[in-house]
Amino acid sequence: QVQLVESGGGLVQPGGSLRLSCAASGSISRTYIMAWYRQTPGKQRELVAIITSGSGTNYADSVKGRFTISRDYEKNTVFLQMNGLKPEDTAVYFCNAEDRYWGKGTLVTVSS
Repeated sequence: QVQLVESGGGLVQPGGSLRLSCAASGSISRTYIMAWYRQTPGKQRELVAIITSGSGTNYADSVKGRFTISRDYEKNTVFLQMNGLKPEDTAVYFCNAEDRYWGKGTLVTVSS
């Protein structure tokens, strides 16, 4: 089993920054593809960013140039650095491992 725990969410003004963390434990493999998703009420969960075992990355068009995904193999942690936040980035952000395991999410609210 794999456990994922997100942290770092909160309230931030438009244009601000937040750094989300996803701490993984259990039978986590360094080869796992890790990803961040987000979801707002009434909408489907959408992929925000993905990082492969070789640290290759890909992003949703809506966050390219503003968000950066990274991982620390020694600490089994994945990060999402979010800059230039917009109100439309408001959502619950979820960590995902290997398209199978999910965290419980952390709420990001962008508002003045």
